[in-house]
Amino acid sequence: MKTFVTLPQIDKIAKKIKKQVSQIPEVGIILGSGLGHLADSVQESQVIDATYLPGWPQSTIQGHAGKLVFGILENKQVMVLQGRVHYYEGYSMDRVTLPVRVMQRLGVKTLIVTNAAGAINPKYAPGDLMLITDHISMIAMAGLNPLRGPNLDELGPRFPDMSQPYSRELGVLAREISKEFKLGMKEGVYVCLAGPSFESPADLRFLRGIGADAVGMSTVPEVITARHGGTRVVGISGISNKANLDGNTVTTHEEVLEAGNLIVPKLEKLICELLKRS
Repeated sequence: MKTFVTLPQIDKIAKKIKKQVSQIPEVGIILGSGLGHLADSVQESQVIDATYLPGWPQSTIQGHAGKLVFGILENKQVMVLQGRVHYYEGYSMDRVTLPVRVMQRLGVKTLIVTNAAGAINPKYAPGDLMLITDHISMIAMAGLNPLRGPNLDELGPRFPDMSQPYSRELGVLAREISKEFKLGMKEGVYVCLAGPSFESPADLRFLRGIGADAVGMSTVPEVITARHGGTRVVGISGISNKANLDGNTVTTHEEVLEAGNLIVPKLEKLICELLKRS
């Protein structure tokens, strides 16, 4: 019989973190593949290795350092995750989203979630930023919802509303910042698949047909969990590779990491300005 992550387990981790850091975060930031260098901007930083925390899922993927960075960024107390774990690594969905639960118990009210995503929209190119305006959760639709199992009533309702998974207020701010600093940010719908195999051309044509603009293997379970607990969310995809709708290009993880070099400067500006203005 499957056992699920419990509130006492979550609180045990949160308590251990509180003993190690001097500042309690108000904003959480999750950094996707190749985007971990953003954590270098955190001032007065205190770093906890994920292996120190009991039950914390350990990343096995290059580009995910598995460290928690606490400190100050643009006068906000932040908790930055350098990387995440994914369902395809063998973790259950409630374990994948455990970091978000811990953030909530630490008092985080706003979550900035980022990822490296493949373009489906043919107008998007590697290095672009995409504001996530909505998502398609293929994983959750297929039964792997992160809220499956006993509901944590102390955190949220059994049947949470998902009509606005991403904060419209923060979306407006992100658009203003992109325009002001000429970031060229796109916007669209992100679709989450299980991975780890990249999509076939037929997969991509199907996903394009149902309204997706970018595809990845993360983020949506975290967002569902965040919204269940009342945390407001802004999501940003860094486009790492072009749409392979005709099957004439090969997608690699190395390509995804390399695209991070183009994405990080723009993403850092966007996140810092969001923190300043929100």
